[in-house]
Amino acid sequence: MNLTANLNATAILAVVVAAACVADQPPRPEDLRGTSYAQPMQKPDFTLRTTDGDSFDFRTETDGVVTLLFFGYTSCPDICPIHMGNIAAVLRTLPPDVSRRVKVVMVTTDPERDTPERFGAWLKNFDPSFVGLIGPLAEVNEIQIQLNLPPANRYGDDDRSYTVGHSARVIAFTADNRAHVSYPFGTRQNDWAHDLPLLVKPNWEAN
Repeated sequence: MNLTANLNATAILAVVVAAACVADQPPRPEDLRGTSYAQPMQKPDFTLRTTDGDSFDFRTETDGVVTLLFFGYTSCPDICPIHMGNIAAVLRTLPPDVSRRVKVVMVTTDPERDTPERFGAWLKNFDPSFVGLIGPLAEVNEIQIQLNLPPANRYGDDDRSYTVGHSARVIAFTADNRAHVSYPFGTRQNDWAHDLPLLVKPNWEAN
């Protein structure tokens, strides 16, 4: 092999190595399309009931996987079904090695109307793997405040048709049990498709 060929081979090898180093770099919040937190937020420790009536220790049950946590209710006319529908649609398109490392947990902000049967059936319409949690609203609001989310509030006197004001954000906890980003209402399917494969990567870079 002549000198020119050696130089070309060395140059190609350097490019490949450099590309591999970039690919192996830990993911960063600024690489994502969600809203970055100034400091990562620790995953909260709470226990509520699932729609099947089982006790669900949030921190333990979601340890080591990407967890998308959302607070909403089944009678919500827009934010809740759009968020759940978009996430479910994207999860169906992702490779199994990504989708099986994502857990979606929704906590109802309307425990009076969201019975286990109603809430469970509503979630299954999107994805049977989605976890629905139910607890007293006062306790749910304490969890939301801990996460720097506004507490849910009921509006209207009619016991059947009142609305519930609640946060529109989905908080994404990575496998390190911290949230680096959250996703507001208006997050599109192509944003989720871009971010979920990055969120499941290990060795998150602290910001």
